[in-house]
Amino acid sequence: MILRNFIFNKIFFFIVFSSLIFLNTINICYAVEPEEFLKNKKQELRARDISKNVRCLVCQNQSIDESSAPLAKDLRIIIRNKIKKGQTDEEIYKFLTDRYGDFILLNPPFKASTIALWIFPLLLFILCIFVIYRHNKKSIKL
Repeated sequence: MILRNFIFNKIFFFIVFSSLIFLNTINICYAVEPEEFLKNKKQELRARDISKNVRCLVCQNQSIDESSAPLAKDLRIIIRNKIKKGQTDEEIYKFLTDRYGDFILLNPPFKASTIALWIFPLLLFILCIFVIYRHNKKSIKL
């Protein structure tokens, strides 16, 4: 029984470690097309920073900077046009959240409607620690 738990723990840690190594080696490619680039480098950097913080509504797990979906391209163009007009980052984010809601932000604001998004990972972490503790406590008794 102890040997089985020991082997299980080693396999589990190997899988977790391998997954982390794999995730770190994935090459992230960006979907921004050359005709979208702004001529002003400072404006282009602002556009890229904003695009990295805006969720693609089609892909949902990518930013619009990484997504090649048509909607993501349209949003990138809208952001660049607003930057050309001289709008601030806050005005652009406000426009996007007014139009699409807080879901469009990859890092949603901390408020009453998004509290579950901020609390759930902490609760899940505490639950995992508790389960691991209980599992280890039971395996020591055996």
